[in-house]
Amino acid sequence: MKDVFIQACRGIKPQYTPVWFMRQAGRYMPQYQKIRQKYDFLTMCKTPEIAAEVTMQPVKVLNVDAAILFSDILIPLEAMGLKIEFIDEKGPVVSPAIRTIDNLKKLKNIELNAVDFVFKAIKILIKELDVPLIGFSASPFTLATYVIEGSSSKDFFHTKKFMFSDSSGFHQLLSSLTESTIVYLNGQIKAGVNAIQIFDTWAGILSPYDYEIFCKPYVKRILESLKQTVPVIYFSSNTSGLAKHINDSGADVVSLDWRIDMKDACHLFEYKPLQGNLDPLALLGQEMEIFKRVEKILNAGKSAKAHIFNLGHGVNINTQVDTLKKVVDFVHAFKSVED
Repeated sequence: MKDVFIQACRGIKPQYTPVWFMRQAGRYMPQYQKIRQKYDFLTMCKTPEIAAEVTMQPVKVLNVDAAILFSDILIPLEAMGLKIEFIDEKGPVVSPAIRTIDNLKKLKNIELNAVDFVFKAIKILIKELDVPLIGFSASPFTLATYVIEGSSSKDFFHTKKFMFSDSSGFHQLLSSLTESTIVYLNGQIKAGVNAIQIFDTWAGILSPYDYEIFCKPYVKRILESLKQTVPVIYFSSNTSGLAKHINDSGADVVSLDWRIDMKDACHLFEYKPLQGNLDPLALLGQEMEIFKRVEKILNAGKSAKAHIFNLGHGVNINTQVDTLKKVVDFVHAFKSVED
C-alpha cells in the first residue's frame, strides 16, 4: 500500500506531497453519474458493492493518495431512531426535529447492526485499494445542527435558541451524539479504515467562547476515545478565528478551508500536519491561475510539520475531471523553491 498519506498524517514528511480531495467521489464524475441514474443516493450509500465501487472510481482515474469512503455524515442518524431523506435541489432532511429536552427521548444510542452496510463496504475496499482508506463522521455539534434544524440552515435559529435557552439540554444532546459517534467510528476502525476525518462543517457559526463550551470538549472526547488507533483529521469551515482552540483539540491533522493563508496556518499550527487549502471554485478558473494558487499553497506547506494537499471544501459538481488529474500530477511532481 502507498503510505505517503499516512506518513504525512503522522508528521513524517514523505518524498512528495500526498493529495486527495474531499467529495472526490461524486457528481462531477461521469462514472458516478452513470450509476446515479439507476439508484437514489441513499440506496448507493446502503449498498456495500455500490459504495465501494464509487469510492474507488476517483482513485483509479485521478491517482490520488487516499480514498474516502462514499457515504454521508448523516447516515448514523437512522441508526439512532431518526429518519433521513436526501431530496434533489433541497439536500438532506432529518425528522423528527429535536428542539427541546423533552424531544431527546426520540434519539437512541446507535445500533451498529443498522449501519452494517458501512462496515461491509469498508471490508470490500481494504481488499481492493492500494492506497489508505479514510473513514469519517460529523462532529457532535455539526450533527446537532441537522438534528435540531431538520435540514441545512442559513441562520441556525433553532440551534442557537436551544443552545442559549437550555444549555443543559443542549449538552445532553451533544453527549448522546458524542457517545454514538465514538461507537460508529470505532466500528469503522475495526472494519479496517486507515484514518478518520471528523467533519465539523458548521463550527464556524460559533463564537470562540461558545466553541469552547459546545464544540471542543466533545471533539476532544472523541479523539481521546480513539486512543490513537489511526490518525484523525479534523476539518472545519470558516473557523480561522478559532485556530487557537482547534490547535488544542488533539487532532493529528488539521484540515484548513481557503479563508486562512497557509503561511499563517503553519505558524499557528506549528506542531501539526496540515491539510488543504485551495478554494474549490478556483478549479473552475483558467489553468494558469489554478496552478499559481496550487504552487503558492505547496510552497507555504513546506513549513508545516507535514502537508497533505486538498481543497478547502468538497469538489464542486462543475469541476472537470481533467483539471483534477492535472492538479494531482502537478502536486506529485512539485519541487519547492528550497528543494
